[in-house]
Amino acid sequence: MDRDYELQTHQAENRHWWYRGRRTVIERVLDALGLPTPARILDAGCGSGRNMIELARRGAVTGVELSHTSVELARARGCGEVIEGSVLDMPFPDDAFDLAVSLDVIEHLEDDLAALRELRRTVAQGGALVVTVPAYQWLWSGHDVINHHHRRYTRASLQRVAEQAGWKLARTTYFNSLLLPVAIVLRVLDRFNTKTTESSLDLWVPPEPLNRLLEQPLALEAAAIGRGGRIPAGLSLLAVFR
Repeated sequence: MDRDYELQTHQAENRHWWYRGRRTVIERVLDALGLPTPARILDAGCGSGRNMIELARRGAVTGVELSHTSVELARARGCGEVIEGSVLDMPFPDDAFDLAVSLDVIEHLEDDLAALRELRRTVAQGGALVVTVPAYQWLWSGHDVINHHHRRYTRASLQRVAEQAGWKLARTTYFNSLLLPVAIVLRVLDRFNTKTTESSLDLWVPPEPLNRLLEQPLALEAAAIGRGGRIPAGLSLLAVFR
């Protein structure tokens, strides 16, 4: 990710409706996992460590992050150990964690299979992996280019690569579904945009009343997912593997 865009992301992620909504979705999914107390948790590709705040409430959390800028921010949060390094080669023994999360990370990696294999090595037998990724290759746009994505996923493509790495699928769901029609229109318009670098509208934090309004559909989806529901389509895909 370009450094300027990375810094914009860090500035937005605490307040932006999408990041707040995704955290709510993740929380409801983790509630249903039956984790040990306290749990040994890995945040693989932890970025600035913002998600480690919630994860640390469930046990001892360790973050791994490649970007030095993000590592410094994550360490400053004081939520757990943060190691500067690649998800493809982590300095942990086998079976070191009860849970790994990798939130919008593996789409950035050329070799997602190798990353999933490394995560499989470090998660203990009976443990879980929670992954979120952007959905649908046909939604590819300048957003993906700016973020240095290698691909977007469907339920089938994510399951296929995870099973090749030794994981067994436990559940999947899409989320952020109500804005999918809007995103389709914006993606079509984006194809006529020739700019390759920019300050992305995706990271604009609206005024708080609008920000909360945009967050509400994700809150409703989180409640449904927490009850075991599955959203049939959406801009993002979540999967739990065992």
